Amino acid sequence: MIPADDLVELVRAYNPKTNEKLIREAYQFGLEMHEGQTRHSGEPYFTHPIEVAAILTEQQLDDATIITALLHDTIEDTKASYQEVAKRFGDEIAMLVDGVTKLTNLQLSSTETKQAENFRKLFMAMSKDLRVILVKLADRLHNMRTIRAMRPQKQIVKARETMDIYAPLAGRMGMQWMREELEDLAFKVLNPDGRASIMRRFITLQKETGDVIQRITDDMVAELEKADIDAEIFGRAKKPYSIWRKMQTKDQGFSRLSDIYGFRIVTASENDCYRVLGAIHQRWRAVPGRFKDYISQPKSNGYRSIHTTVSGRDGRRVEVQIRTRQMHDVAETGVAAHWSYRDGVRGENPFAVDPARWIRSLTEQFDTEEDHEDFLEAVKLEMYQDQVFCFTPKGDVVKLPRGATPIDFAYAIHTRIGNACVGAKIDHMRVPLWTRIKNGQSIDIITAQGQMPQATWLEIATTGKAKSAIRRALRELDHERFVKLGYELARAAFEHVGKKLTDKILDMAATQLRLEDRETVLARLGSAELNATDVVQAVFPELAHDDKDEVAADRAVIGLASDQSPHRAPCCEPLPGERIIGITYRGKGVVVHTIDCDNLVQFDDQPERWLDLHWQVGKHQAVHGCTIELTISNDAGVLGRICTLIGEHKANISDLEFTDRKPDFYRLLVHVELRDIEHLHSLMLALQAEGEVAEIRRYQDPSRAAFPAPKE
Repeated sequence: MIPADDLVELVRAYNPKTNEKLIREAYQFGLEMHEGQTRHSGEPYFTHPIEVAAILTEQQLDDATIITALLHDTIEDTKASYQEVAKRFGDEIAMLVDGVTKLTNLQLSSTETKQAENFRKLFMAMSKDLRVILVKLADRLHNMRTIRAMRPQKQIVKARETMDIYAPLAGRMGMQWMREELEDLAFKVLNPDGRASIMRRFITLQKETGDVIQRITDDMVAELEKADIDAEIFGRAKKPYSIWRKMQTKDQGFSRLSDIYGFRIVTASENDCYRVLGAIHQRWRAVPGRFKDYISQPKSNGYRSIHTTVSGRDGRRVEVQIRTRQMHDVAETGVAAHWSYRDGVRGENPFAVDPARWIRSLTEQFDTEEDHEDFLEAVKLEMYQDQVFCFTPKGDVVKLPRGATPIDFAYAIHTRIGNACVGAKIDHMRVPLWTRIKNGQSIDIITAQGQMPQATWLEIATTGKAKSAIRRALRELDHERFVKLGYELARAAFEHVGKKLTDKILDMAATQLRLEDRETVLARLGSAELNATDVVQAVFPELAHDDKDEVAADRAVIGLASDQSPHRAPCCEPLPGERIIGITYRGKGVVVHTIDCDNLVQFDDQPERWLDLHWQVGKHQAVHGCTIELTISNDAGVLGRICTLIGEHKANISDLEFTDRKPDFYRLLVHVELRDIEHLHSLMLALQAEGEVAEIRRYQDPSRAAFPAPKE
């Protein structure tokens, strides 16, 4: 256990004006409160808070954060109260300790929905004071360092939570050293064999090549001395998990990985950074596409550095990061640099980002995300991002995650621009909206009045902000239509179990399903986010259960009465796996349509004929007919290759019909027999990839009705 005098000395080393008396009081208070408590390892429990405080001294943080680390478990695990902590150490420290306690109680590794709810709470706690999460990250780091004392199953849960949440969060905050250590400690638990394999190969490589890091360092020192540049050089091998991830991403073996060594060059001035870059590139050949200037375009968490990869000694690639001392301090502590001390002075680093502004930029875009799973997806997208820098036509810089598209760019400018987007130009050339943006490109968004987001944009967008805005716009656009359809589906479902749909029943369903109100229930039901059976079960669980039990085991479609027989509508040709609606015909059975079939409009004023139906997995026919419309090049052999490709995907062609013949292209309808909707998607994707296919779509003909549709 670190004595109080030693802890105070660690703080005084970077902050001579520290309040030694208050730190000693906190140390003694924590020691008394945790008296008699032990950790899984058997050592006194208070060793843990002391180690957490020591980790935070490495980041040279302020007294309040260090004291919070010493007391962070007192309110949760001892008889100490919030009021007592506030009385003895002040409101600021009491608030921080309480914030860490609330974070500790969040079970972030539970089910997806609960995980998303807790993630939202985590971000809310961070927004009040970011030091709360700094203490929590240090707490998690020490727990991971001592994780072997836990039960094996508990180790796996904690390691997965660390890998999924805390490690990327530390990286997003700019604390790269902590991210790497958290990932490596979690990697050791989740894949010990993989990590051991990497370590063995490292040892073998060192035996074969000797001390490569020292030799390259010496070469760099010599080059910088020639250029009369004063700088510090640090070299190291990358962490095992970083190498493992690169092996998985690039699908390469260890022997084929080249850039497993990294070097940092710390200079006295920004001007020297670019002089170092010139000296390095003159001596070694730069690897194309591996240069990033985060000095001229800093990251949102304040990170500044020049990154380049060069072919070093023996042709081995090495990554080089070049930065000033102040930039290096921010790179080591990230957003925490706002509270750190250097030479007894706090917050003098000009590159330290304002934490309130940083956390606000990270959270404000998710405030309108209603769905918990969507929120979780958006947050993870933001935390795992790597950045590209592009320009508006006026030359303003926009930062986006790697893989971003013009849709993301448009929403990054303004939600209104994103919603009205109809096209884009990259470097003055018109491009599809799914084009991936590259560093340094100029993007011009084309807008049109009256344009609204398309559902397909959700597959194109990559940023959480764009996806949230698109979902919100789509919900508003479709809300009224979904509410109307949802009401008819709910009414039919409740009548099917002998109940009448009322506002009171819908209110009860909203309460049971934890939705805002009855209109939300209907909207989600109409948009297929909810199942009508689930709504019935929420209010009358015994009836919904009985209804399911009554379904005949050999029925392909669920939701029909025993005397009703289904017929696939030829207008939309529904396939297993699709959301379907039934329309009843007296004496003729039920015609099954896809939920978006245009022919359903004519039955809007006949809600009593609607049935909410579902395919029963494994009970439908082996094949179903479906029609695809293709536009293909009018060249020799093209049609033959298309037919062969369809056959290779286990789909049978039952008919071909040419609808248009031109000198340069054909348009034709291909009638194929498929298993289900996934089979169709797979086939269409393969055809779309064929170079001679100019256009492809699923063909639906509203004029092909199963029966006449007179009002009954």
